[in-house]
Amino acid sequence: MVNRNVLDPQRTGLVVFDMLECYRDKIEPTGAIPRVQQLLAEFRSRQMAVCFARADHRDDGSDLNRSLADTDSSYQPYKPDEEQPRHFHSSRDAMASLKEFDQGPSDYDIPKHRWNAFYQTHLDLSLRSRGVDTIVIVGGSTHVGVASTAYYARDMDYDIVLVEDCCTGFVEQREHFLHKVAPRFARIRTAEQVLQMLAATQ
Repeated sequence: MVNRNVLDPQRTGLVVFDMLECYRDKIEPTGAIPRVQQLLAEFRSRQMAVCFARADHRDDGSDLNRSLADTDSSYQPYKPDEEQPRHFHSSRDAMASLKEFDQGPSDYDIPKHRWNAFYQTHLDLSLRSRGVDTIVIVGGSTHVGVASTAYYARDMDYDIVLVEDCCTGFVEQREHFLHKVAPRFARIRTAEQVLQMLAATQ
C-alpha cells in the first residue's frame, strides 16, 4: 500500500539546489536557511545522501547556455537587437554553498553547467549507487533550476518531494510552479512535514 506521508531513509536523498553565497541576499529574506539546516542535520544524522548542486561556470562565459530569450532573469524584455549577457561575474568563493550548510567531504558536490542538476553531472550515478530513488529538493530559483531538475527527475522515474518553505525565487512564479504545476508529478511538503515523514519510519 502506498503511503505518501512516509519517506524511507534508505532510499531518499536531499538535493540542495544553488543555495550559494552569490545568491545570499535573495535567499535570506525567505527564511529558508534555518529550515534547510534542520533538514541537513536530520539527513546527515541518518547518514543519508546529501547533494549540493551548484552553478559552475567559466569567468569568460564560454560554457554558458546560448539559447535566445525574450526577457532577462528579472523578466525585463530584451530589445530586438540587444545582446544577451555572456559572462558570469561571480568569484569562486561566491559560487560556494552557503557557509551555514557546512558542506563537507561526506556530502556530494555536484558542479553543474545548466539549470538541470542531472544534465552531464554525476548526480544520477551518485544517487543510484546509494539505492536512492526518491529525492527531496530545496533551493532556487524554483521556477528555473528546481523545476528543470524536477521535470528531468520525473522522467528518470525518481519520486520527488519539493519542500515549499525551502524553495526560493520570485514569489509569483514559485507559487505557481509549486501549487499549480508540480503537484501533477511530485509531492509538495514543508520542511516540518518532511521531518515527520522520516520520523514515521522509526
